[in-house]
Amino acid sequence: MKDGRRLVITIGRQFGSGGREIGSRLAEELGVGFYDKNILRMNSNESGIKESYYHLADERPGSRLLYKIIKGLTPELGAPSFGSDLVSADNLFRFQSEVIRQLADGEDCVIIGRCADYVLEGRDGLVRVFLYADMDYRVKRITELGYYEDKDVKKNIKRIDRERRDYHRYYTGRDWENVENYDLMLNTARLGTEGAVRAIREYLKIKGLSEE
Repeated sequence: MKDGRRLVITIGRQFGSGGREIGSRLAEELGVGFYDKNILRMNSNESGIKESYYHLADERPGSRLLYKIIKGLTPELGAPSFGSDLVSADNLFRFQSEVIRQLADGEDCVIIGRCADYVLEGRDGLVRVFLYADMDYRVKRITELGYYEDKDVKKNIKRIDRERRDYHRYYTGRDWENVENYDLMLNTARLGTEGAVRAIREYLKIKGLSEE
């Protein structure tokens, strides 16, 4: 942004509501970085967490900042541990949160999921978005994507929503879908991908966070 603040848009989303597609399109139109859970998630393996992050950072073009952040992380007071609890769930969350904070310090960006709305709470230039949709819309969308057999689609949508809800509550102590946690909540079944992107951009203009 012109005033020197970092514009960081976090997107929480129900499974099947189109969060990744909308976030990616929004980042592209704004010309900012885009980070989803596949980049921020650790795939712990025999070579350790740092090497896993190097690998993930190298998979996406334009992720040099992410690579630099991971490379520079070292065990410090309050920072993630590189000891025996390296791959514990809580330590992975601390590690991931540190990455999210440094990404937000380093560039304007869109971040999908991973409790980023909570991790970055209180920052100037932070916009917290939550995307939801009617079940029929989500079932149709996930069916078309072919992730599961048709008979299992609704069951898996409910399962993944439950996992995201539990994950968010465990690490934040908050209700994942509570309106008080977000600045903007959009029903993508009503708006569609293009409409949701346009709505977020209009909100940025209203709040003086866009240069348009």
